[in-house]
Amino acid sequence: MIAGRKFYKYAKQYRWSNILAMIKNNRADPQICTDDYKKKLVVITGATSGIGYFTAREFASHGANLLCINRNLKKSKALRCEIEKEYAVRCDYKIADLSILADIRRVSEELANLKAPIDVLIHNAGVYLTKKEVTPDGLEKVFAVHYLSSFIINYILLEKLKSQKSSRIILVNSEGHRFAAWGLRLDDLNWERRRYSGLGSYGSAKTAQLLSMMVFNERVKNTGVTINAIHPGAVKTESGRENGPVYLWFRKNFIDKSLKSPDVSAQALYYLGVSSQVEGLSGKFFNLTTEEEPAPPALDKEVGYLLWEKSLEMSKLQRKLGKT
Repeated sequence: MIAGRKFYKYAKQYRWSNILAMIKNNRADPQICTDDYKKKLVVITGATSGIGYFTAREFASHGANLLCINRNLKKSKALRCEIEKEYAVRCDYKIADLSILADIRRVSEELANLKAPIDVLIHNAGVYLTKKEVTPDGLEKVFAVHYLSSFIINYILLEKLKSQKSSRIILVNSEGHRFAAWGLRLDDLNWERRRYSGLGSYGSAKTAQLLSMMVFNERVKNTGVTINAIHPGAVKTESGRENGPVYLWFRKNFIDKSLKSPDVSAQALYYLGVSSQVEGLSGKFFNLTTEEEPAPPALDKEVGYLLWEKSLEMSKLQRKLGKT
């Protein structure tokens, strides 16, 4: 999919104006929403550290109840105690490893069976690796965590969310999707035919997320459900801590010194989750709270439909939504 026709197609679609807009937007502060969100339910994946942690606190500070999907039981209990004590809201949790298909499907079904409506669903869980890791299901780990987990959860939850007639899905994406400059290799999503690259795998997973967003957006049109993606800014998180000493040294001495607090991301996520200014907007990519055009490979609907079919196959899901 990257050779020949697709390569030249994307090359013609790149615009310097989009790159300049990205650079400009990277310097901007997010718009702020001060509205309360009392008694609403917000589901966040990966909420025990980094962006997820600050986002959980931001929503709780406005009165929202939380349901956090985390890997670590001890950290989940600590987060619940902290949030409930400080903000007097509910902070429940479910334990799941979002790199394992069985865990993803289980927690998705548990969410689908909730009696309470899910007002905001934030896909935040992520991982950055410099060396390839394979999950127990034989999947490349970055692709599984960043993309397949959000795809499966959205797919299984979609009928519940549509029946509510109001819900916002937010994908914590990245300007890093631009690292997949010439598009997805649908014939090699597991990086078995190519030399593995941390930036390449990350960019591919984030591009896949944006492609699936287009297809999901078609399926929620006129239902009251919206789905959008956000670049959360250049902020300091725990992502990448699984990598070796050379990467960690470079990160500590060079990368981290230029990064902002995840508070910025949390403010932007609250705005996109709550503000009336984005009511009804769907299928959009935001740099914090500024709408932006993704890279050409992330806008290719033909590839998006093919990826949808591949995702159903890789996830071992049955087709539930009629049109596929």
